[in-house]
Amino acid sequence: MLFSRLLRKEFARTALMAMVILLAILLTVSLVKLLGLAAGGTLSGSAVMAMLAFGSLTYLPVLLSASIFTALLLAMTRFYRDSEMIIWQSAGVSLNRFLGPVLRFTVPMALVVALLSLVIAPWAIGQKAQYQKQLDVQDDTSQITPGVFRESHQSDQVFFVDALSQSKEKVSNVFVQSVQGHQVGVIAADSGYIATEPNGDRFVVLQHGRRYEGEPGTLNYRLVDFEQARLRIDQHGVTAAALSVKSMSAQNLLRNPTLEGWGELHWRLGLPLSLLVLSVFSVPLSYINVRGGRSTNMIFALLAYMVYYNCMSIAQAWVAQGKLPFWIGLWPVHLLFLTVAWIWLQQRQRVWSWRWWMGQRRSREIRERREDP
Repeated sequence: MLFSRLLRKEFARTALMAMVILLAILLTVSLVKLLGLAAGGTLSGSAVMAMLAFGSLTYLPVLLSASIFTALLLAMTRFYRDSEMIIWQSAGVSLNRFLGPVLRFTVPMALVVALLSLVIAPWAIGQKAQYQKQLDVQDDTSQITPGVFRESHQSDQVFFVDALSQSKEKVSNVFVQSVQGHQVGVIAADSGYIATEPNGDRFVVLQHGRRYEGEPGTLNYRLVDFEQARLRIDQHGVTAAALSVKSMSAQNLLRNPTLEGWGELHWRLGLPLSLLVLSVFSVPLSYINVRGGRSTNMIFALLAYMVYYNCMSIAQAWVAQGKLPFWIGLWPVHLLFLTVAWIWLQQRQRVWSWRWWMGQRRSREIRERREDP
């Protein structure tokens, strides 16, 4: 009981630390990317947090799996580094007995990963696509960012505003360029705001400005000063977006089976299974030679993790392309790596047992030498 409780406590503490670090890295990288899109006018500033949340939920299954695998490796590597493994070895604890606490900690986490990969992540992908669709069909003025030139969806107008008021209802120093046939119109106004009519029509109301209109390359231009001008905003209708395979629920994938759908379903089921296989891998991979390098095992662990997931991706692509039967799927990959992990563990167990036997033999010889006059 002490052995199992100690290991589970160590695994949980390390997993929480690894999860926080990896999640912070993911959020930071995603936030920087989204803020760059918002600064360039490609993404609305109000949509940054929503897109960040949906993106984080999408990568959460892989992130949690990587955190658990990292936690197992770090915890057991520390046992070797601090010579705690020697104490357990002297107490007669074999390496195979470590599988019990490891799996008892990993199985509930694998169920959480299964829930995330089968339910939460597809829902997040679908919500992100739907939200992006709603952003795409918004009128052009809703995505204007102060200090950035914004082109309309039809590429016939360019908007620029210098600043927003504190209430965000008015803008100052407005620039609008429009193209109609061969005629180019340029409007510069001191201020402007959005007005909505009772019938739902929306207009940009510009105040105290000047309009230049003419054909480029000629001298035939008209100049008009105005106190107030109204520009109609084209409304884009919301169309139903086709669901991608990644955003479809598991029930829909089974109800409408396709090769691409089978590949996606095998991938979702493979994420929790891969966590269980990696947990077995973590026991032999955690061994380090305290007299040698202390990071060699982490390099091998990273290599094993990358090879495993690349093989899963290749098998998924083969299923989607019809090169691999759907009823086989990714199972050969899981069985192959589970076999390698088990063989490696048993080889490490034999070395562990031999060292324990040699230690017991030396202890017995020392006792006999002391007892012999």
